[in-house]
Order: sequence, then structure tokens, then C-alpha cells
Amino acid sequence: MVKSYVPEKLVMGILISDLDMLRGLKLKLKALWGELDSCTEAVEFRYTDYYNAEMGSPLYRIFCSFTTLVNPENLAKIKLKSNEVENRFIRGSGRVINLDPGILSQSKFILATTKNNAHRIPMSLGIYGELTLQYRNGEFRDLEWTYPDYRGQAARQYLLSVRNTYKEQLKSISHKP
Repeated sequence: MVKSYVPEKLVMGILISDLDMLRGLKLKLKALWGELDSCTEAVEFRYTDYYNAEMGSPLYRIFCSFTTLVNPENLAKIKLKSNEVENRFIRGSGRVINLDPGILSQSKFILATTKNNAHRIPMSLGIYGELTLQYRNGEFRDLEWTYPDYRGQAARQYLLSVRNTYKEQLKSISHKP
């Protein structure tokens, strides 16, 4: 029997080269997907120089989660909308913001991407889903293709705290008459 999807927690990975733009970005994200219930501090992103030519350096990594839960089947649309947001923050010839939307459930964290690869599953609208982290034995565990910044202890600890918030949200949903 086919069942409806359980709503999941929207998490946005943000790479930004101009921290002065962060306030405006958060307002835009809030307008699109609702209140932010948590964000990490901006931490210098030192895992790769892949983005430096386009975005400049230093770059900063921030993770934010949203209060409103989303239907996981909407992740592809969320990724397309996040690409539009990136394009609103272009300076000169390149982006100063890179957004990586993902959905967190009790068992996994999935990122949306436009890039195909053997470990990515087509979702819709030219967007792929990547199982980035798997929750097992009380922690998020990385996989061989997990990006280095998502492998890091700080990101996995943050996602654990978001998972705890998500579990409480699910309890309140299941107790509604």
C-alpha cells in the first residue's frame, strides 16, 4: 500500500563570501520557507578552493534549519528556488552565495544537487538527491562520497540537534486531534 510521505526538516547549507549579505539572505530564505529555527555561526570554509575563482575568498559555511516541515517530494522544487535566490546575489560575473538545500529525517540527510553521479538518484526537474549522511547508533555517519564539510564533527553535531528538534515536531504532529 502506498503511503503519504512524512514531512521532513528542511536544512540549508550556505556558502557565502560576503557576510554583510547574510542578513538579507536570511530574510529572503524566511520569505520563501518560513521561520529559521536555528543557524550555526559562520565558520571559515577551508575544505576546497573549488568555489574561490567564482565567489572569492575567504568563504564561510553556515547551516540553517526551518521551523516548517516540508514534503520530501518538494526537494527538487526547493533546489530550483534556491538556485534563483543565488542568482539574485550575483556580483560581477559570479555568485557570492551558494545554497545547498537538504532534508533531514530520523534516519538520513539528503542533499539536492544539479550534478549527476553514480550515487545520486534522479528526483525531478533535473535535480538529483544524494544520501549524504545516514543516522545509525545515535549519530550521523558519512558515506564515501559525503562532502568533507558534512563529514566534520561540527556539521554532524548540528544535524543531530536539528534531528532532536525534528523528533519533537513529529510528536506534536502525531498528537494533534
